[in-house]
Amino acid sequence: MSESALPAEEQPPHRLKPEKPWLVAVLANVKDEKMPLPPDVAADALADYDRIETIDCIRAAIETDGHKTVFLPADRELPYALREVKPDICFNIAEGLGGDAREAQVPALLELLRIPYTHSRVMANAISLDKTLTKRIWRDRRLPVAPFQEFIVGDEPLRPELRFPLFVKPAREGTGMGVDAKAIVDSPAELRERVNYIIHTYRQPALVESFLSGREFTCGLIGRWDAWKYSRHPEWYDEKHGYHLFPVLELDSSRSVTPGIYSQESKSKPVGEEGAPGYICPADIPPELTRKLQQLVVRAHMAIKAIDVSRTDIRLNAEGEPMLMEINTLPGLTPHYSDLCIEAAAEGISYEDLILEILYLGASRWGMVAPRETPPRPLKRTGGLKSNPRR
Repeated sequence: MSESALPAEEQPPHRLKPEKPWLVAVLANVKDEKMPLPPDVAADALADYDRIETIDCIRAAIETDGHKTVFLPADRELPYALREVKPDICFNIAEGLGGDAREAQVPALLELLRIPYTHSRVMANAISLDKTLTKRIWRDRRLPVAPFQEFIVGDEPLRPELRFPLFVKPAREGTGMGVDAKAIVDSPAELRERVNYIIHTYRQPALVESFLSGREFTCGLIGRWDAWKYSRHPEWYDEKHGYHLFPVLELDSSRSVTPGIYSQESKSKPVGEEGAPGYICPADIPPELTRKLQQLVVRAHMAIKAIDVSRTDIRLNAEGEPMLMEINTLPGLTPHYSDLCIEAAAEGISYEDLILEILYLGASRWGMVAPRETPPRPLKRTGGLKSNPRR
């Protein structure tokens, strides 16, 4: 149950209001579907970008707490726009304008200008976009990942621990970009063809890994070790590690347009449409598997030094053991559509509360929110509801 749903006499006295409303700039790259793509880029090149409707929803959620908002496109004019607007804090969901660490571009700019912002800082955003580097870090921390290899030129010898079938995708993209029915390869010839396609189409290395044939899950978290001190909802947070873990969401691609593959094409289909995957939250799995997945989510988040919010994708191998696939430090925030929003809704957390929590956690890193000294009395919460929503 969200705080707003409680009777007035039961609501805890922990609203952390600043002395005056903030001017919050929402920073994002927005899709312009009317503008044709250049002929030399992939057809899904803008899949990561947000729709203006998502920006409007985020702004509306922030304004429910009395703040003012403005949308600033994260393009080459952003440095000048920031100087002119002078926001108190930026709600950053910008994907960047290309390059091997594009999701770190806006955080780096904001650090340079000393403007407060939300979500992870520069290094974590750079690491998380690079799937190969992320897997190397996880592997070094003894976290479970499938055998993998990065191909830079395309003719590198295949490592002996990699056995067919294999899965091939761009090493530095998100939202299923470069993933379709041909992502699974069963022979050396198919491997070379797909690797060279990825390298030349997406102008980046190809990540090749053992294909994981088991069930696929994703799970988000918010918070950090001292989150309760700055949170509008301190009762959400675990005493031991300071995080709030959302219910595990299962992605059932068995009936999708690309069976067994959570592809960009399948993600674009509305709920219930033929060829769309199933979305089940909370996932129908044993409690012990839920605990194992959520423990991995926390460790994956901490290993790359992510902060405040992230979402991690996990898939089971043929033996039923979970393997970390990738982490998103800028998870989608489209209501009733993005995974993190679906997970929050499944346990009764409103969209407004989710957005404001991310905002206040970010603000607290810059001294904009005064900490509370002692945690309030914990509130009882209801369990999540099963649903079959859309990403």
